[in-house]
Amino acid sequence: MQIGDTRPRRGLWNQVGTWSLYKREVHRFFKIAGQTFVAPVVTALLFLAIFSLAFSGEGRSIGDVPFVRFLVPGLTLMAMMTASFANASFSLMFEKVVETIVDVLMPPMTPAELTAGYVLSSTTRGVFVGLMVIFGMAIFTDIQIHSLFFVLFYAIAASMLMALLGLMIAIWAEKIDHVASVNNFVILPLTFLSGTFYSTENLPETFQQIAHFNPFFYLIDGFRYGFLGLHDGSLTTGLVLLTSLIIICWLACIKLFASGYKLRS
Repeated sequence: MQIGDTRPRRGLWNQVGTWSLYKREVHRFFKIAGQTFVAPVVTALLFLAIFSLAFSGEGRSIGDVPFVRFLVPGLTLMAMMTASFANASFSLMFEKVVETIVDVLMPPMTPAELTAGYVLSSTTRGVFVGLMVIFGMAIFTDIQIHSLFFVLFYAIAASMLMALLGLMIAIWAEKIDHVASVNNFVILPLTFLSGTFYSTENLPETFQQIAHFNPFFYLIDGFRYGFLGLHDGSLTTGLVLLTSLIIICWLACIKLFASGYKLRS
């Protein structure tokens, strides 16, 4: 029986199977809470401390916002994106390496249900990491929310998009080094060049236009607007682009699971 031919035993959705996969993944990253939650907070606080020591003495600000406070949304979303991508990619990649992926593919779960289990659990990790980072940085700087809708939307949507990308990369990869290479040479550069540590308005006009072709720019820009009310790009473009990318990547993951690409061999 192929993956695409499986069907839930009751109803239109195998809720028990999806919930079980989700719970397994959540329990897995809670077992390593230090690595899951403490490490991202420490990393974000180190970035905050370095930039604070480097620039705060000069009274640097972006608009009317102190530079250190300007950094908070970017550092928070970067931690969330990294956590979501790592959770989805490592989980599936590990199962492929130790050849236990068959235990996931054999139950009566459709490709959509498998995708939902992995993606929603990775999104949960991303959101929890974001909350921990915010609480950690709130000790050292003032944090205010300008638009709760934008904060919640971009927190969940960005984590979900990175989880989908991590899942796609893990299905494609043949060894862990492939996942690490994509993370180091694609994900991290796009994140650092998206305006995490600076406003793109400070760039020359040509580089501003180039930055606007980076989809991660709209993630950071929209999330920062939710906290500070500042944005460098079009908020509407960001909402439409992010929603479209999530739909496209979700359908791609379903297609990959349905085809069994590099999963059944």
